[in-house]
Amino acid sequence: MSLTKYLWFPVNREGWPFVALFAVAALLLGQVWAPLGWLGGLLTCWCAWFFRDPDRVTPIRDGLVISPADGVVQMIGMAAPPPELGMGDEPRMRISVFMSVFSVHINRVPVDGTVSATSYRPGKFLDASLDKASADNERMSVRLTRPDGRELAFVQIAGLVARRIKCDLKDGQQVRAGERFGLIRFGSRVDVYLPEGVEPLVALGQTTLAAETVLADLDGPQAARPGEVR
Repeated sequence: MSLTKYLWFPVNREGWPFVALFAVAALLLGQVWAPLGWLGGLLTCWCAWFFRDPDRVTPIRDGLVISPADGVVQMIGMAAPPPELGMGDEPRMRISVFMSVFSVHINRVPVDGTVSATSYRPGKFLDASLDKASADNERMSVRLTRPDGRELAFVQIAGLVARRIKCDLKDGQQVRAGERFGLIRFGSRVDVYLPEGVEPLVALGQTTLAAETVLADLDGPQAARPGEVR
């Protein structure tokens, strides 16, 4: 692989205004003092890298729940889905993927289905690694209905430095696993609430890739998978 091909990466269109803003700031700073211009240039490169949007290879077997985000599996446990989605207050298995400022921040649909409800809720900007961020932070919640009638939810949660959640999904929209649906700027978390009786196939601390890592199998008999650092 050539160095040029290795260094090249596609940038999501949502990122270009920010890249341009960083570039203009770098030019202005360079007029004041050359080292500041170089620093601004490095920050411009980082901004473009933050909004990188690589293609992914998504497993297409029906029933697989795919990670909606790059990051680390930070929490696995029972929790009630957001009340605004109207899914009841019965706890479901929840998998939380935390994205740092170094992760790819393009979010992907976790499973095939129909968007049956979406709801935006303003809130705080606590550290997304905290459990209470699910209830207190700004969030965008999506309820998805499978062809067999089973439902799951996924929630974009703003973090300590995140100040903008973008979700392009609309009620009634048909979606497929792995499709891009939005992003969160700059550092955040995505929760996935599984249907009753479905166990996670990832372990705490596991690194995930959006649109590629399998979080669960809706039609499989597998038990939850423990993990250990080796």
